Order: sequence, then structure tokens, then C-alpha cells
Amino acid sequence: MTDMDDFSCACDQLDATLVAGSDREQTMRTCIDALWQKLAPFGVSWIGFYTKVPDVDEMVLGPSRDTPACSPIGMHGVCGKAYLEKRAVIVHDTNALGDAFIACDPRDRSELVIPLFDGLRCCWGVLDADSHSVGTFTHNHAVRLTTLMESIGLSVPGQAGSVLEL
Repeated sequence: MTDMDDFSCACDQLDATLVAGSDREQTMRTCIDALWQKLAPFGVSWIGFYTKVPDVDEMVLGPSRDTPACSPIGMHGVCGKAYLEKRAVIVHDTNALGDAFIACDPRDRSELVIPLFDGLRCCWGVLDADSHSVGTFTHNHAVRLTTLMESIGLSVPGQAGSVLEL
């Protein structure tokens, strides 16, 4: 995802075609299929949702593309960090994380995780994107995907902005 204008254009096209549904699971499925189609050409190797398991320190896989992923995952990884800190996390090089990186695909070298919030502003899960290339994701990508999640009703408005870069 090196060209921000092209990435933003792809997200704008998604904004125009995706609509908030009353069923979160169906909205997530529709969103993941559309995101995969639009973002895979920018270097995304995998994209999916993880939801927090109530009263347990783990998350489970929701709709995702395109290869299998780990599930459940502990809260010590990047998805857990984004969930617990309630802000987007960009990992420029996963090798720098050591044991803090949950490697579902050992070829993954960068990651972007967006926390998702319900109407009470409680985090219910995350959108996770991976790439086989170092440095794929930027602050602007995080903000743009957060805004997209808000526009289709998977997160409440006003959450874009706070990004942790590792």
C-alpha cells in the first residue's frame, strides 16, 4: 500500500458500496470480501476480524480472507494490544516484536490493527490486516480504515486518530 491516493480511492469506492447492516456478522462478511478485493493489490496478504471472548483473555476469528488464521489468540499480541489500548496499532516490521507477535503466517512482515467500538464506546473486536512486506501500512491507512469502519457501522464515529506505531 505505497500509494496513499490509490488506497484512499479504494476505500472511497468501498464507502460508496458498503452499507451498515442491522446484523454485525453479515456486515463483517460483506466488508471483508470487499476489503480483500480492493486491498489485496496494495500488498495485503490477509485481512479479518477478531472478536473478544467475554470473560476470557482471548479473541476468536470472525470473517477473514484469504488464508486460514489462528484462533483463538491471546491478548499479548498486536490484536490484543489494539483492543486493550483502544487505539490502532501499526507494526512496520514484525521481526522487531519477538514473542509479542502471534505469527499465523510466518511470511507476514507488517501488520495494521484497528479497534472497533460499540455504541457504549466499548471495544468489541478488531480489524486486522497483514502483509508479507516490511513497512506496508501507514498512519494514513490506519485513519482511513478506522473511518471506513465507522461509516459502515462497525465502529462508532470519533475513534480515528490515535495510532501506535511499532
